Amino acid sequence: MPLYQSQQIKIYNSLTGKKEVFKPINEGHIGMYVCGPTVYSNVHLGNVRTFMSFDMVFRYLKQLGYKVRYVRNITDAGHLENDADAGEDKITKKARLEEIEPMEVVQRYTVDFHNILNVFNFLPPSIEPTATGHIIEQIELINTIIANGYAYEVNGSVYFDVHKFNETNDYGKLSKRKLDDLIHNTRVLDGQSDKKNPQDFALWKKAEPQHIMRWPSPWSDGFPGWHLECTAMSTKYLGERFDIHGGGMDLKFPHHECEIAQNEAAKGVSPVNYWMHANMLELNGSRMSKSTGNTVNPGELLSGNNKFFSKAYSPSVIRFFNAQSSYRSVLDLTDDGLLGSEKGFYRLMDAVNQLPALKASGTSSIDIVAWKQKCYDAMNDDFNSPILIAHLFEAAKYINQIKEGQASISSDDLRTFKDTINIFVFDVLGLENNSNSDSGTDKLSGAVDVLIKLRQEARANKDFALSDKIRDELAEVGIQLKDGKDGTTYSVN
Repeated sequence: MPLYQSQQIKIYNSLTGKKEVFKPINEGHIGMYVCGPTVYSNVHLGNVRTFMSFDMVFRYLKQLGYKVRYVRNITDAGHLENDADAGEDKITKKARLEEIEPMEVVQRYTVDFHNILNVFNFLPPSIEPTATGHIIEQIELINTIIANGYAYEVNGSVYFDVHKFNETNDYGKLSKRKLDDLIHNTRVLDGQSDKKNPQDFALWKKAEPQHIMRWPSPWSDGFPGWHLECTAMSTKYLGERFDIHGGGMDLKFPHHECEIAQNEAAKGVSPVNYWMHANMLELNGSRMSKSTGNTVNPGELLSGNNKFFSKAYSPSVIRFFNAQSSYRSVLDLTDDGLLGSEKGFYRLMDAVNQLPALKASGTSSIDIVAWKQKCYDAMNDDFNSPILIAHLFEAAKYINQIKEGQASISSDDLRTFKDTINIFVFDVLGLENNSNSDSGTDKLSGAVDVLIKLRQEARANKDFALSDKIRDELAEVGIQLKDGKDGTTYSVN
C-alpha cells in the first residue's frame, strides 16, 4: 500500500493558526500552488529560501507516494509596484533603463531563476504557468466578479469592492485583520484615486500611454492586477478548491488575502484548505535591503564574491543550513552559521560515505524500525527538518558503533537503515554528495586515505614519530583517525 496510508501529516495552517491533520481533497492526490517570482531582476535569496522550503515539502509528499500536482507561477505581466494605482511597473522600468523590450527582461531573469534553482538541486514544478499566458482567464474571472456584484469599473479600470464583499464574507481572515482597523489606519488622499474606498484593489488597470505591456479587454487596453493572476492560474490547474497554497510570509497580506476574496466572490468557495507561509530570511540580524546595502544574491553567496562571508559555500551546504531551521522560523544568514552548517553537512556526508562498507552481524542491537519511524514522525510534524537532521546525526553515531563492533545489525535492518538514510538525505532534503564543491567529500576522503596509507607505511617502518604526527595534525583540523581490527577509519568532527 502507498506509504501515505501509514503516515499522518500535520500542517500548520495559517488560516486557522494551528497544526491540523492533513487530509487531501482527493485521496492519493495533492494540488499545491506556490507564488513564484516577478522576473525583473536576479532572484532574491529570501525567495530562494521560500522555494527551497516548498521544494522539500514537494519532495516529501512524493516520497510518501502522493501524486502531487505542484504549480508555481512566473509573474511576467508587469504590474505596478505592490499592485499600486499609480507609478511604473518593475519590468517596464528595467526595460526602459536598459533600452530593451520588456519580454527581454522577462526572458533574461526567468533563465536566471531556473539556473539558480537548478544549481540548488530543485525539482521542477509540475506546471509553471505565466501571467501573460493567462490574460483570457483573468478577464473571464473579472467578468464573473463584476456579474456577482463585487467589482466596479471606473474610467477603464476595474476594482474589487472590499466593503461590499465584507458585508457577507470575512475580508482579512487569513491575516487576522479587520476591515474597520484597515479603514482607520488608511490615509485618504482626495482626488488621488478612482476607487470608491482606499481598501479596494485593482482587478484591471487602464494602461497609461507610456505603459508598454498592455492587452485589450472589455474595459480598456490595460493589464491585470497582481493578485488576480494567482487566482486565475491556481484554480485553472488545481480546481476551485485545492489542498495547499504556499508562499512567503510577506505575501499573506494583501496578496493571499485578496486571492481568497477573489475566489469567494467569483466561485462562492474559499479556494485553499491549508495555507502555508515560509518566514523571512535575514542577513546578520537585519532585514535584507538593497537601499541599505544589507543584501547578497544567490550567485554572490555561491561564488564568495561578497563582503559578508569569509568564503564561498556549496549549494548543498546552503540547503543544509536552510533545513536546520523550521520553514516557519525567521532564519538569520551569518558566516558563523554557514561555517557551522558546512561542518555538519560534511560530517553527515562522511557517515553516508561509510554506508557501503557496513556489514551485517547477527541480530540487531539497535531498533532500526523505531529510528526510521522517528525520521518520518519529524517530517510528519509540519515538515520539521531540524528534528529530522538530529535523527540523521543519530544514525551517524550508529554507523560508527557498527563499524567499531560496538553494535550489531541484521541484514534486513541494514538494508532498511541504508535505504532510509539515502531517502531522507538525498530524496527529501535534496542534498548532493559530489566532489564539485571546494571541500567536496570525495576529495576529502581521497586525501585522508592517502594520509592513512602514509601513516601505515610509517608504522610498518617503525617511524612512530611520523605516524603520531599524521594522526595529531589531522585531529587538529577536526579529522579523527580510529584504529580498529578492520583497519583505520576516520570521522569528521
